[in-house]
Amino acid sequence: MSLQAIHNIPEICAQLGITDAVLSPGSRCAPLTIAFARHPGVQVRTVPDERAAAFIGLGLAQAQRRAVALVCTSGTAGLNYAPAVAEAYFQQIPLVVFTADRPPEWIDQLDGQTIRQTDLYGAHAKGSFTLPVDTTHPDAEWHAARIVSEAINLAQRAPAGPVQVNVPLREPFYPKAGEELTFGPVKVTREEMSVPALPPSQLAALRDTIRDAERVLVVAGQHQWEPALQQALQQFATTFDVPVVGDTIANLPSAIGRQDAFLAAQNPTLKESLRPTLLLTFGQSLISKALKLYLRNTPITQHWHIQAAGEVADTYRALTQVIRLEPVDFFAALASADTADGISVSESANPSSIPGATTMRPPFPADATRVAHPTPLAVDAVSSSYATTWQQAETQATSFLTTFFQQPNQPFNEFTAIQQTLQLLPEYTALHLANSMAVRYANIIGLPHGRAVEVFANRGTSGIDGCTSTAVGAALAQPERPVVLLTGDVAFFYDRNAFWHNYPTPNLRVVLLNNHAGGIFRLIDGPRQQPELEEFFETRQPLRAENTARDFGLRYFAVSSFTELESALPVFFAAEGGAALLEITTDSQTNAAFFEHYRNSVKTAF
Repeated sequence: MSLQAIHNIPEICAQLGITDAVLSPGSRCAPLTIAFARHPGVQVRTVPDERAAAFIGLGLAQAQRRAVALVCTSGTAGLNYAPAVAEAYFQQIPLVVFTADRPPEWIDQLDGQTIRQTDLYGAHAKGSFTLPVDTTHPDAEWHAARIVSEAINLAQRAPAGPVQVNVPLREPFYPKAGEELTFGPVKVTREEMSVPALPPSQLAALRDTIRDAERVLVVAGQHQWEPALQQALQQFATTFDVPVVGDTIANLPSAIGRQDAFLAAQNPTLKESLRPTLLLTFGQSLISKALKLYLRNTPITQHWHIQAAGEVADTYRALTQVIRLEPVDFFAALASADTADGISVSESANPSSIPGATTMRPPFPADATRVAHPTPLAVDAVSSSYATTWQQAETQATSFLTTFFQQPNQPFNEFTAIQQTLQLLPEYTALHLANSMAVRYANIIGLPHGRAVEVFANRGTSGIDGCTSTAVGAALAQPERPVVLLTGDVAFFYDRNAFWHNYPTPNLRVVLLNNHAGGIFRLIDGPRQQPELEEFFETRQPLRAENTARDFGLRYFAVSSFTELESALPVFFAAEGGAALLEITTDSQTNAAFFEHYRNSVKTAF
């Protein structure tokens, strides 16, 4: 049996821009494994746990802004990819998943490691392909190559996402002793991505509506760090006197970001003064429940969502128009059109002419210095009363939070510990925020200004299952860059196999909040009022991370007081020394009481 069609797969991947593959060991996948391992154009890493492997691949793809290949054996191995595949689907991250399989005649015949793998990920993949079993005929070999090209192009086509390529294989799997593999020549199909554009008349109409609207608000959902977009928003906000609001995961360091604080206030007059008549949104999900509920429950006359391709969610129940442009193009074109003679999309709105504006741009730190110290979008440049109202709320919230965290005689608690930790993040950090309280704490507190910290979080599905593995993937992708993971104990211990591989990550720093419970359930209404709280929601556990750090060669720091934390942080974050884990041990009930103190204080602060 000829395996040339299988050996061509990594060559097709390399020609279409996939430079990284994450493999998990197995027998049925041996032809794929050997082909990828021997191909000179693909960097291959092996991770035994398929769930961790898939999230590591997702982290690589996030950091590098290009597709990554995954390879696993048959049976339940592919099912273990499912959480990361779902996360990639909702975050629009390109993964190409190669699942080795039994030949079709042996499915449902009680053969080992055999399940129904066709369309394994269902609605959570952009597409599912199956290679022909017998590729000895030239037409079949061409067919297999065509399928792989189509799958990779689909994964990378906007909106990007995961695809499955199921690969049925018959024995023998292994090359004979001394047999060399050849890669190609093989024909690939390339796909050029089109850039949507609007005619000048439509841009003029949009501009006039924005000019005439009484209260225009821009809200950014989760979005990658994009200097050109930050610059375009700056110009747009200045031109139209518009406030821009975004969570930490929007990666807009100059946007208004304290909405979790001032929208929690019991002040209906303030909330009415903040109400927009025209809402412009872009990006994906919000962390801020306060902002989400505020926009859902506030009458909004018009809501435009800017998104070049793909399905659009009506998150705030107010959607009136979808604008099929990349956000950078929309904001740059509207701002420049308003200041130019006549209406036309300026050259600066073309992604090909803006460094960093393409979907798959180069990683940090090459382009970070251009926007390391941006002017706040709503300060000085904004003069309208509506924009000023938002900025005044932001200023009040910043002042409140500063005072709140500086209050003396605090009990040691994770909220303040994280506030102090975030202030010392190294410049150009890739900050990964695990789900549950870590991402929420960071969103309330905000990031230190002027450090060009890029934020990542698995908010596509908001699961805890692969947060550590995703950060590990990022550390592998960009070894020259500090990668910091802020995580809780349940997420951390759930994903310990993220470290079960043989690749160094000296740039990785893990900050672990260990309250020996699922502490979020003591902080949210509903479970915290139930008698079953401790046993069935918090699921208290006695684990410490010292043994995990020892097992995987991480420097270990343990702190349980503010004095110890202050002493440990500079050494922990120092560039030299290698990968490290900082375990911040607190009491769940103390954390809950302090956070309740925060919530009561913020209600009356505005």
